[in-house]
Amino acid sequence: MSIVEEAAADILERFARKEHFPEHWKGRFDLADGYRVQLRIAELRGAAGDARAGWKVGLTAKAIQEMEGFEEPIFAALFDSGATASGARLRHSEMIDPAFENELCIVLGAPLEGPGVTAAAARAAIASVAPALEIVERRGALSSAPPLGIADNLGQKAFVVGTASPFAANTDLASATCVVRVNGEVILEGEGSAVLDDPVNSVAWLANKLAEFGQRLEPGEPIMTGSFTLPTPLNPGDRVETTFAPFGVVAVEIEE
Repeated sequence: MSIVEEAAADILERFARKEHFPEHWKGRFDLADGYRVQLRIAELRGAAGDARAGWKVGLTAKAIQEMEGFEEPIFAALFDSGATASGARLRHSEMIDPAFENELCIVLGAPLEGPGVTAAAARAAIASVAPALEIVERRGALSSAPPLGIADNLGQKAFVVGTASPFAANTDLASATCVVRVNGEVILEGEGSAVLDDPVNSVAWLANKLAEFGQRLEPGEPIMTGSFTLPTPLNPGDRVETTFAPFGVVAVEIEE
């Protein structure tokens, strides 16, 4: 059995027990194998009934890349079990130290396969854009073991998506803005240019990076392109409402 197969099976088994970043695997594989483990775990989850739904891109701000010790963004999978409609209620007790990020969720109307995907090609493939929140679990410090963090799917727990809008050729995602309210109080504001200067660049980067692992972006798959803001902790009783101009509102409530 290869180290990727062995690690994927073991990490997935521990995942079910809410054990993360196991010491047993620290230092035993590199970043590329971390992605291979992540992708193999996605296959195993799919075989067990929880199919991969799409993709997320993380570390889309240069300052965060430097803080975590990376030179480029990183990707992870979205799963059917995490797909959540705006206005839903999630239980804090069912999550591990949760936080949320404010993102656009893009769906393609045509496949994108790297290498060599340009921003222009990515833009031409976009079919719709929706306001979204990513719910992440802070299951371990990414900088402490980057390959394990990637294998652990970057803490992805759920993605909350509002109403999608058709994407027009002249839509400027870089100038999109968001206003974040928690329990009615404005706590953050952000803009699309925080995501690799333009969320379209995030889509192009993802298509090219996935090609290194024999994957491509497919029509209909949701892509969480990266956060306009820093992650924000979630507490029991919180109601989060983020307004993205010009794309609309997305909200989630956190129960005990």
